[in-house]
Amino acid sequence: MTEGFDTDLLWDEFHRLVNMNSEELRAYLLADASDASDASDASDGDGFPPDPDLGVDELGRGVLHVLSKRKGDLTEDDVELMRQVVELVETLGERTDAESRRELMSVGHDPLRG
Repeated sequence: MTEGFDTDLLWDEFHRLVNMNSEELRAYLLADASDASDASDASDGDGFPPDPDLGVDELGRGVLHVLSKRKGDLTEDDVELMRQVVELVETLGERTDAESRRELMSVGHDPLRG
């Protein structure tokens, strides 16, 4: 468990920037993985890549994991992931071009939401 003022601020900022709930993010990640799978292997009958992680973005999986936790249950890895997500969202800002929006949405931030 990680505690402290910095973690509290990071937790709040992470949850402010991640404006998709876990169900929305999970659905987006699976759809995105399915689209990538369709583009790379249209012969795969189930629509998902054969990998155990279903081709889902690693950072996005981490966001889902953190969203399912209470603040008091965070690990150092969770805190580092939250820092990465906050930095990514702040770096890309509210860009809405297709590539930037896809990258932002893969970590739970939809720049088109107000």
